[in-house]
Amino acid sequence: MLTLFQRKSTHLTVGASQTPGAEIPKGLIRPESATALLATPRRQKLLEHIWQRTSLSRRQFKTLYLAPLERYAELVQLFPASEGHHHAYPGGMLDHGLEIVAYALKLRQSHLLPAGMKPEEQAAQAEVWTAGMAYAALLHDIGKIAVDLHVEYADGSLWHPWHGPLQRPYRFRYRKDREYRLHSAATGLLYTQLLDRGILDWLCQYPDLWAALLYVLAGQYERAGALGELVVQADQASVAQELGGDPGKAIAAPKHSLQRKLLDGLRYLLKEEFKLNQPQASDGWLTQDALWLVSKTVSDKLRAYLLSQGIEGIPSNNTALFNILQDHGIAQPTPDDKAIWKATVTSDGGWSHSFTFLKLSPAVIWEATERPPAFAGSVQVEQGENEDAATNEDEADNRMPDAEPAQAVPEVSASPIPEDDGVTALLDLLDDTDKPDSDSQPEAPAESETVSIADSVTEDDPPSGEHFMAWLRQSIQTRKLIINDAKALVHTVDGTAYLISPGVFQRYAQEHLQVAKLAKSEELPGWQWVQKRFEKLGLHRKQNNGLNIWTCEVKGPRKSRRVHGYLLTSAKPLFDESPPDNPYLHLLGDEEKQVAD
Repeated sequence: MLTLFQRKSTHLTVGASQTPGAEIPKGLIRPESATALLATPRRQKLLEHIWQRTSLSRRQFKTLYLAPLERYAELVQLFPASEGHHHAYPGGMLDHGLEIVAYALKLRQSHLLPAGMKPEEQAAQAEVWTAGMAYAALLHDIGKIAVDLHVEYADGSLWHPWHGPLQRPYRFRYRKDREYRLHSAATGLLYTQLLDRGILDWLCQYPDLWAALLYVLAGQYERAGALGELVVQADQASVAQELGGDPGKAIAAPKHSLQRKLLDGLRYLLKEEFKLNQPQASDGWLTQDALWLVSKTVSDKLRAYLLSQGIEGIPSNNTALFNILQDHGIAQPTPDDKAIWKATVTSDGGWSHSFTFLKLSPAVIWEATERPPAFAGSVQVEQGENEDAATNEDEADNRMPDAEPAQAVPEVSASPIPEDDGVTALLDLLDDTDKPDSDSQPEAPAESETVSIADSVTEDDPPSGEHFMAWLRQSIQTRKLIINDAKALVHTVDGTAYLISPGVFQRYAQEHLQVAKLAKSEELPGWQWVQKRFEKLGLHRKQNNGLNIWTCEVKGPRKSRRVHGYLLTSAKPLFDESPPDNPYLHLLGDEEKQVAD
């Protein structure tokens, strides 16, 4: 099958046309060769990772993978992947392209493709589907350089990507009138520059793969089956990693400050979700000298967005989050050094209402040329007010009812565990548990039903037990939630999945703000509302004494601790193939707990 590619690759390596080291005018960027662009240690590591995910010789890899990757590097040069969101730095598009290919190939290894074919046919097509996955991932954003960027040479002449790689020093800027998502439709202009005739001749021999690949290149991921799903998941993993998340710890990435994560999250929300300067209900108001964001709205939505991107370490308590925003200079303090302002908004139509706000400098969010028009009404600060009202309201929303106490386990030794031990942070798992709401054993659904629960729910569906399971499965698959790791909320124990309670339900409620509204009518905390819906699914195993909650002992070489949670009857709702049990967690039976106590 691969004999077509044994001939020597003939792709063009284009470098700068100027003498190396020659002076170039200020504000211009010298185009670099693919060899130079890919020479950084991190990019070399990514290339090595990509090769290891294939079953090809180095010669075959060079033709099928390295040549398209080099053409990609020559075309995207030092362009960022976005203006102010992920990979928004020089060379960000190249990094994102390499990362998403690496993640896509990693995800591809757990799928038999094409789905529904006989095993021998899947084996025969394995390499072409692996290559198709890589091409779909690499090309998914390439249209951005055609429609999002304005690129020109020193003499003012325009460069377009269909001209081929840049030949002379250039400069670029983002188009102010660009249309979001148009880049998906523009991919068709460019993919033949990366995939040569031989590769395309090979791919088109496999109708299922060819159709799926063309749908991805047209931005119609919903029609691309597994290929589209895995590209989306790989994209999410790359974005999460760059924003400070931890998608599998597959590849070491530069660490980003908490300030960067919060700012990027706010900029994204203000660009894509928040409504400003509405005559009445609004997420915030922009005046000539300040951006006023409704405190509860911005904290909840900012936390939900960052968690959805796989970013950990965001405080669940709003007051703590307000203080961090103030400490990092993002939120401006009140005269008495508090984070929360109280002010009255009055529109030019006469509507008026008081809110608690975070006050930000507009320059933190927007460049001068991007700043939206100012609010036509007024925002009047109420003198003598402080953040007590907002604090009390926010803490009430986050307060947790008393949990069933866990028995303390004394440390065997006070000696610190070495940093590379691998269990130090794992022993910091939540101790909290909760009392089961009912001792009745729900009727367990059939195995086929448990597997399909997560597959029959979409992200747009309202919160429910089924939606919780679908979210949990997707979060694990996209590496937004890491299993069997430090402070993980899901572990594999006793051949099945173990859900840390109440942590996993709190995480879902924090990401899905509708839960708070639904739970309020039942006078429950949001996480407990989710927990009740989960229990009604009957997917968890009860103890012999009828209790829902199981205790696990987390044991390291020098100390041990207990955690509490739900044990699923089967791991299939979350995993296609269940990973090995976490060696540091041991499920305790009633007798073991009594002996330990």
